[in-house]
Amino acid sequence: MAGHSKWANIQHRKGRQDAVRAKLFSKLGKEITVAAKMGDPDPDKNPRLRLAVKEAKSNSVPKDVIERAIKKSQAGEGDDYEEVRYEGYGPNGVAIIVEAMTDNRNRTASNVRSTFTKNGGNLGETGSVGFMFERKGEVVYPASVGDADTVMMAAIEAGAEDVESSEDGHTIWCADTDLNDVATALETELGESDATRLVWRPTTTTEMDLENMEKLMKLVDALEDDDDVQRVTTNFEASDEVMDQL
Repeated sequence: MAGHSKWANIQHRKGRQDAVRAKLFSKLGKEITVAAKMGDPDPDKNPRLRLAVKEAKSNSVPKDVIERAIKKSQAGEGDDYEEVRYEGYGPNGVAIIVEAMTDNRNRTASNVRSTFTKNGGNLGETGSVGFMFERKGEVVYPASVGDADTVMMAAIEAGAEDVESSEDGHTIWCADTDLNDVATALETELGESDATRLVWRPTTTTEMDLENMEKLMKLVDALEDDDDVQRVTTNFEASDEVMDQL
């Protein structure tokens, strides 16, 4: 299973969802506002906005919150936000990509650097770890949607590149530029997905023991607590034994 999928399972077991619900809604709302500002406020005419709305819905963001975020774009909010990516290393040299959306680049850079330093990490230059990842579209379905063969056939028909199936569900991969089309085709065949998003998929991974995984979780939690940080991705790999102990 890919690192980010494992990370979602860790957070679920930790029960962090309730504690960070408001912060998550805020981050998703910011993405919707910026996406709507950059294009058409109609999700059907704006692929980025459509994906942002879909991701918000998959995280149970209420309809009125989504509509309010779109209206903010028409009121001029979101004008000053810029997307910034930071790259660095965590415990045991694990690679970390931090995606942020900020109206103050100096503030965000300072906060991210400080968080890395305080939690045993090291912020690097742009490109320092990016070569260990590739930009991909990811569509996630629950195991109940069908068996591996059914999902594989649907994915092939939709133009996807790869499918990972397990007892936890199905993860379908595609080119980043094809995500909107692939997700739409899959929705016709399999119904609403659990998640549809652009991600950084690790091409190489770093094996982590329990001690380093606990340190990594602390670092990632601290980064995600920053209001400017939208998403954190790592390339960790851990055994089932380590995962079960977390």
